[in-house]
Amino acid sequence: MEAHSYSHARKTYSLVLAALMALTVITVAVSGIHFGSPAINVVVALTIASVKATLVALFFMHLLYDKRINAIIFVTGALMLGIFLIFILLDVETRDAVRPPTRSVPPAAAAPAP
Repeated sequence: MEAHSYSHARKTYSLVLAALMALTVITVAVSGIHFGSPAINVVVALTIASVKATLVALFFMHLLYDKRINAIIFVTGALMLGIFLIFILLDVETRDAVRPPTRSVPPAAAAPAP
């Protein structure tokens, strides 16, 4: 781990803060846009959130300057989370195709006439 000057760290943290603020504004702006499918909306939101979480982990949690094994553990965890989320999105998107639509019984046919 190498030593960094205070001015270098202050500049780095300021840039990361600006990036996080910009990504927050982008998150709010994108939340009002419909991309055609709810799954695509979720993927866009999770991508932006993942970039923000990565910035926090790299700079504020000092993962960038730590041992490489910690970075490997972080990346492996992020990849596994991504794989699990892909399977969940695939499951949710295909539920209507597998499940047949239910038929509702009209109220007049359900109750016998007095």
